[in-house]
Amino acid sequence: MKPVPGASGLPVNWINYKTGIRNIHFKMDAGNTIAFIAIEISHPQEEQRSHYYDQFLSLKNLLTSTTTFNWLWNEKIETDHKTISSISLQLNDVNILNQADWPAIISFLKPRIMALDAFWAMVKDGFE
Repeated sequence: MKPVPGASGLPVNWINYKTGIRNIHFKMDAGNTIAFIAIEISHPQEEQRSHYYDQFLSLKNLLTSTTTFNWLWNEKIETDHKTISSISLQLNDVNILNQADWPAIISFLKPRIMALDAFWAMVKDGFE
């Protein structure tokens, strides 16, 4: 995806997508059972994390219409001794180690990260 520019027309590091907002991350991963993409809010202060989550929640219709996907919303997930909020999608029954699954994984992740980029270009200023 390196030659694919972001919504702003500038180059993007798609693997390590920078939102420009501390504690808000776009994550993609593929393992031996699933591939997923998520907006993760990892602010250590519950009040601020909840505030960011509520901001995303207020933009739910825009996120859905811009990306054309129905996201799974989780306000509170306990992981690695911290609490995060997550807005995610996942593809089940794929294995990154199985080369035959690579087209499905790429077809799942690529349009979703590009759609998130387009969404983020519209709403980022409201989070700064």
